[in-house]
Amino acid sequence: MKKLLAIVAVLLPVCSWAAKNTVPDIMPIPQKIEMAKGRFKVKGVNVNCDPSLDARTVKLVRQFADRLSLVGGKTVSVASPIGLGRAVGAGTIKGLCFVPDASLPAEGYSIVIGKKAAVVSASDYSGFFYAVQTIKQMLPVSIYGKTQDLKAKWYLPCCEIKDSPRFGYRGLLLDCCRHFFSVEQVKKVLDVMSIYKLNRLHWHLTEDQGWRIEIDKYPKLTEIGAFRNGTMIKREWGSNDGIRHGGFYTKDQIRDVVAYAAERGITIIPEVDMPGHMVAALASYPELGCAGSGPYEVRTYWGVSKQVLNVGKESTMKFLEDVCDEVADLFPGEYFNIGGDECPRDEWKTDPDCQAKIKELGLVSDEKASAEARLQNYVTARMQKFLATKGKKIIGWDEILEGELAPGATVMSWRGTKGGIKAASMGFDVIMSPNTYCYIDHCQSTDLASEPYCISQTPDRAVTLEKLYGYEPYDGFPEDARHHLLGVQVNLWTEFIATPEYLEYMLLPRMIAISEVQWSNPEKKDLGRVKNSLETHEFPILDILGYNYRKLDK
Repeated sequence: MKKLLAIVAVLLPVCSWAAKNTVPDIMPIPQKIEMAKGRFKVKGVNVNCDPSLDARTVKLVRQFADRLSLVGGKTVSVASPIGLGRAVGAGTIKGLCFVPDASLPAEGYSIVIGKKAAVVSASDYSGFFYAVQTIKQMLPVSIYGKTQDLKAKWYLPCCEIKDSPRFGYRGLLLDCCRHFFSVEQVKKVLDVMSIYKLNRLHWHLTEDQGWRIEIDKYPKLTEIGAFRNGTMIKREWGSNDGIRHGGFYTKDQIRDVVAYAAERGITIIPEVDMPGHMVAALASYPELGCAGSGPYEVRTYWGVSKQVLNVGKESTMKFLEDVCDEVADLFPGEYFNIGGDECPRDEWKTDPDCQAKIKELGLVSDEKASAEARLQNYVTARMQKFLATKGKKIIGWDEILEGELAPGATVMSWRGTKGGIKAASMGFDVIMSPNTYCYIDHCQSTDLASEPYCISQTPDRAVTLEKLYGYEPYDGFPEDARHHLLGVQVNLWTEFIATPEYLEYMLLPRMIAISEVQWSNPEKKDLGRVKNSLETHEFPILDILGYNYRKLDK
C-alpha cells in the first residue's frame, strides 16, 4: 500500500485537478475512479514490466503492446528495466509501467495515469488482465480491431482507478447439449466474457439430448450418445425436423479451450449432470438403466425424462466415478458441477436394485424427504467424496438440498432465490442463479411476438435487460449468512437456440449488464449510464469484433 501511495503522490500532481476529464465508458464500472486534467499518449509508448513479473503476465503485456503497435501505426516496445519499482516511486521513469503490488486484493488492480507516465499494479495475473481490459475500454474502440487507425486519438485520460470485484464468482453457463456449438464459437463466448470481467464458464456437457465430451473408457457415449435423430419443432410435441444433430469435444479440444480460457482469466467448470438428465448415456449403455425402463434413444424433444440412472447398482456408480475421473483430469479448477436437478425418482420405487440399496443403507421416508430422495443424497455424497480425491469441490443445483447434504458442497440456486438463502443459512456456500432474473434463454421483451422464438411462454417470464440489471443478490439473505454467497451466474440454455447468431443475440447485451451486478458495488448502479454506454461504446466494440446482439428498445 505504501508503494501505491507513493506512486499516486508522484504521478497525480502533474495533472491539474481543474477541468477534469469526463469519466470514460467502462463496463463493469470500477469501484473507484477519480478523473484529473490532461492525457497520456500511448501511440509508440515505451512499456516497462517489472523484472519480478511472471512470464504469463509479461506475455499478456506484450500482446497488448503488439495490439497498440498494430492499430496505432507506431511500434510499442517492451522492456524489463532493473529497479523499475524504485524508479516509479521516485517519479524518474516515463511510459506505461506494470509493477506488482502484493497489497492489492485478488483480481483487483490499480491504474494511475499522469501526463508522462502511467502505472498499472496488481497482485496476480487476473488483476493485470482486468487492468488491461479497463485500459482498452478507455482507448478508441479501434483497439479491438486488426487494422491500423491513424485517425484515432491514441491517448488515455489522466485519472486514478482502484478496482476489485464485488464477487469472486462471476459466471455464465453455456449449454452445448441441447444444441452443439463449435470450439470456435465457445472461444468467441470466452472472448466477450473476458472483456467484461466474467471469470467462470459453467460448461454444460451432458444431457438427455446429447453427450458432448469424449470419455476413453466409454466410447459409445460419443459414438451413440453425442447424436440425435432430429429435433422437435418449437413446442410441437411429436414433431421432428428430421435433421440429425450432434457433435462432441475431443479431449485435445477440451484442453485447448481450457488453456484459452485461462489466458483470459476464466476458469471452466464442467458439469456432468446426474442421476437424471442422463438419457444420452442410457442410450449408449442401456445396462445403466432401471428394471422395466427403456428402450432408450437420445432424446429429440425437450422436457424432463423419467428415465434415470439405476443408482442401486454398483456398476452404475462405478460408471459415474470413471466418467468423473476422466473429466476432472481435463479441468484444473477447484469446482466440479454434478447437477442433481430435475431427477424423477419414480423408477427407483419399483427397481429391485434401488430398493435393495435403500434397505442396505437404512434409508426411510419421513416428513423431510422420501427414501428415494435420500437415495439421491447417497449419490451426491458418494460423488462428493470421490471428487475430493481428485482435489475437487462439488456444485449442485438447489435440489441437492432435499434430504441431507454433506458439508462442503456448494449450492447453485436456480428455482428462484429461496434455495440459495436456505442453503447459506444452513452454512453452505451459494451461487445465485435464479431463473426469475438470470435465465437468459428467456425472451428479452414482454412483447413475446417481437422476439425470436424462445423458452418464455408468458410475458411475466421475460428477462429484460432492466429486470436482470435490477437484481440484487443479497436480497433476503440474513446478515450472518452473507459470507456464503460466492457470486452470481447467468444461464444460457439452448433448447430453442440452434445457431451462433441466435446464441449471441440472447447473450448480448444482457451479459454486459450482469457484469455490473457481479463486479460493481450496488451504489454504482445506473441504468441510464449503462444504456448510454451500450449505445455509444459497447455496441461499437461488438460490431468491430463481429458479434450479433439485441439492440435496445427505443
